[in-house]
Amino acid sequence: MNKTEVALPAPGRINCTQCHRGAPFDFDRTQTADAGWRITNNPLAWGSQRPEVIVLGFSKGPTQAGALASTPHDQIAFKGGRTNLAKILHHIGLLPSPDSRLVDQAIADPQGRFHFGSLIRCTVERQDPRKGWSGTGGGMLDRFVATSFGRTVLSACSSRFLGSLPSTTKVVVMLGMGSKGNYVSACRQAIAAARPGPWRTVNEVAYSDGQIMVVHTEHFAAQGALIPNW
Repeated sequence: MNKTEVALPAPGRINCTQCHRGAPFDFDRTQTADAGWRITNNPLAWGSQRPEVIVLGFSKGPTQAGALASTPHDQIAFKGGRTNLAKILHHIGLLPSPDSRLVDQAIADPQGRFHFGSLIRCTVERQDPRKGWSGTGGGMLDRFVATSFGRTVLSACSSRFLGSLPSTTKVVVMLGMGSKGNYVSACRQAIAAARPGPWRTVNEVAYSDGQIMVVHTEHFAAQGALIPNW
C-alpha cells in the first residue's frame, strides 16, 4: 500500500476542532451553539481506514452519544439500531444476510470492507422548548442543514471526510432521505462542492461522480413500517 494514499480516520476519537471557533479539542466537552442548534465535539470513527464502503448516519443520536463514557468503542456505533442497519445493508446487496452480527463484525474490523461514522461527526442537538437540548425528533436532518450554521458544519465535515477518499472506496451509504428528498439534495450539494467533478443523477436517491456512488437509504432508526415498506 502506498503510504501517501488517502486514509479515513482510524477507529476511535478524531481530533478535529474545525467547527468550534478556535476552541481547543476537548472530547465530549467542547460545545458550540448557534440559533437554537448545538454541536458537541465528540467525532468518532469505526472500521477500515481504506474501505470499499462508507456507511454514514446523520449524527450520533442520544442512544449513541449517551453511551460514550460507559460503553466500549465498538459497541457505540448504531447502538440500538444494528438489526435495522443489517436489513438495510442486506437489502442493497452489501451484506449476505440481514444478520446484525455481521454489522457487529464489520464495525469492529479495522481491515474490513466498511468504514462507519456519521456525516456530521460531532453530535447535533436542537433546543426544544419542552425538553431542552435534544438530539432526536422528526425533521432533525432537514432542519439542521437548512440553517446557516448547519450548512457551515455540513460543508466542513464533507470537505474533511469526503473530499478525498481512498482509491478503494466505491460506495457511500447515507442513512436518511429527509422530507421530499431534502436531505438528499443538501448532501449532494455539499459532497459535490467538496469533490468537484462530473456528478450525475443515478436515480432519485443515488448520485455518482464516476469514482464513488452515494446511495441514500431509509434511516436505521425509522419507526413502524418505514423500513419494511422501503
